[in-house]
Amino acid sequence: MNRAAGTVLVTTDYRDDEADAVLTAAGLRVRRRNGHDLVEALRGVTGAIVAHDPLTAGVLARAPALRAVVRSGVGYDAVDVDAAARLGIQVSNLPGINSNAVAEYTVGLLLAAARRLVESATGVSTGDWPRESGQELRGATLGLVGFGPAARAVAPLATAFGMTVLCATNHPAGSTVEFVDLPTLLRESDYVSLHTALTPGNHHLIDAAALALMKPTAILVNTARGALVDEEALATAVATGRLAGAALDVVATEPLPPASPLRGVDGITVYSHLAGQTAQARHATALAAAHELLAALRGEPRFPVNHPKEKQ
Repeated sequence: MNRAAGTVLVTTDYRDDEADAVLTAAGLRVRRRNGHDLVEALRGVTGAIVAHDPLTAGVLARAPALRAVVRSGVGYDAVDVDAAARLGIQVSNLPGINSNAVAEYTVGLLLAAARRLVESATGVSTGDWPRESGQELRGATLGLVGFGPAARAVAPLATAFGMTVLCATNHPAGSTVEFVDLPTLLRESDYVSLHTALTPGNHHLIDAAALALMKPTAILVNTARGALVDEEALATAVATGRLAGAALDVVATEPLPPASPLRGVDGITVYSHLAGQTAQARHATALAAAHELLAALRGEPRFPVNHPKEKQ
């Protein structure tokens, strides 16, 4: 393998020594982001493995040495891929790398919502002894919005619980799930789980009109991107009893702002963006990101999401 040269910035909030060893064996120095100045962190950097850092056109323009960026996950909406292409920067992602972790977590959120586990534990911690009955997943209908690797991994788990699975997607593929349009999915599902990428065309995909189609007893689950949901509309729908509740692993602004409309709404539980965060998924992601970065620096990316011009 040809040895690379330069410095790699890694912004993930965990360290993987094996992945670091892959990069250093290739001749690269590994730098961790310290503090909050992204521009300063990127100074002199050849490649970057990033979490959800906002790599805007302005930030990228101030990183003239940067040749390749790897998003350590699936979504890359925080990276201006068009600006990167104009600047000669290759951007890659890691499709499906944490799909098993996300799928298991999604089912965990379904169970927690159905059996009101958070409410029960919270009640006990405050001195109460809640005994409210929950719901079984068996016999319920799960609607998957999107059918990428994570959603495809959720489907058999839900089926094993005895759920009927519907899916709304622009890219249906052979499966045991039933493919329907989004309005049908919203009307018929007891649980709606979001698994689609955030694009300019689906910002606030779940808005007041979409929520109005859902059953009053339905639960919304989001492990994809916060901006897919109109949070004001969701808070109103749950607070007024139009919707039973929501389990959100992602929100539009993270961490959740003190003034968020989602705060204090009985029935809405917000988690801290943990769907893909298992020890196994983190290790696999770190290794895959290291190998993808080396491939991109060689001009041979395996998972490119843009087509940059030649770096000047």
